Amino acid sequence: QLQLVESGGGLAQPGGSLRLSCAASGFRFDYYAIGWFRQAPGKEREGVSCINSSDGSTMYADSVKGRFTISEDNAKNTVYLQMNSLKPEDTAVYYCAARLRTTVQDMCNLKWGMDHWGKGTLVTVSS
Repeated sequence: QLQLVESGGGLAQPGGSLRLSCAASGFRFDYYAIGWFRQAPGKEREGVSCINSSDGSTMYADSVKGRFTISEDNAKNTVYLQMNSLKPEDTAVYYCAARLRTTVQDMCNLKWGMDHWGKGTLVTVSS
């Protein structure tokens, strides 16, 4: 069964940190672009950060640049999103997705449909 499973969400205080994980089963990330997306209540889903397994290129939304870092552990077939200096506006359900042979720009801009989506993990930033 091909699936993505997110973990690591939870409650954090403003200024705090969380690390999200996206683990793939049933397929390898090789040649895939993997992205983190988020959707807050009443808002559209938006691209947060994306990474291309083929060339290591990355992309970040302006709102998270300098605070979030995306990385990949090929041995574990897992992609991480380290989130630092969290703000209340980061509160959302975070999803990971994978698409074969695409650029991080097209991935994060949701230009194409995704091959795989996870079910999401909730991140709440509140004091």
